[in-house]
Amino acid sequence: MKKIVLVYGLIAGAIVGGMMLITMPLYEQGTLDIKNGEFVGYTTMVVALSLIFVGVKSFRDQHAQGVISFGKGFLVGILITLVASVMYALAWEISFHRMSPDYVNKMAQEYVTKLKEKGATEAELKKIDEQYEVYKTNFPIRFGVTLIEIFPVGLIISLITAGLLRRKVFLPAQENVNPKSA
Repeated sequence: MKKIVLVYGLIAGAIVGGMMLITMPLYEQGTLDIKNGEFVGYTTMVVALSLIFVGVKSFRDQHAQGVISFGKGFLVGILITLVASVMYALAWEISFHRMSPDYVNKMAQEYVTKLKEKGATEAELKKIDEQYEVYKTNFPIRFGVTLIEIFPVGLIISLITAGLLRRKVFLPAQENVNPKSA
């Protein structure tokens, strides 16, 4: 199980982390903004975390004789999610410090502008500014918030995957067919 979790988690993490590192310069150039960037980011997460399905199926077919319980399937999926999530958060730290240190300020400005349009009070705006300052200066909080961005996506995919693959008739393992004997 450990090898499958690491292989698929690292591949998924490389996809989401790599895409973040690729797209960050696009924010700086103005090609992407917060709105379309969220779409690109979450789409990349879903695509990358689809490897949860592949990893759980691989475990079921290669190590569990084609049968897996919901709990075991969920465990494999959530562990793949954890590996990918940590890689995503590490990529954000690299991006935050090296590639786009002003991104958080831009994000905060856009959020504050929206709040002002909705009639937020000065006290509410000040609280938001304080929260962004804590985010920018506190690694454990920033890392945790970044994990919270991707983890729910993996959680949902893990639940769906475990539910589907617990049924041994759902995409059953291929029997090893020896072409010489056929």
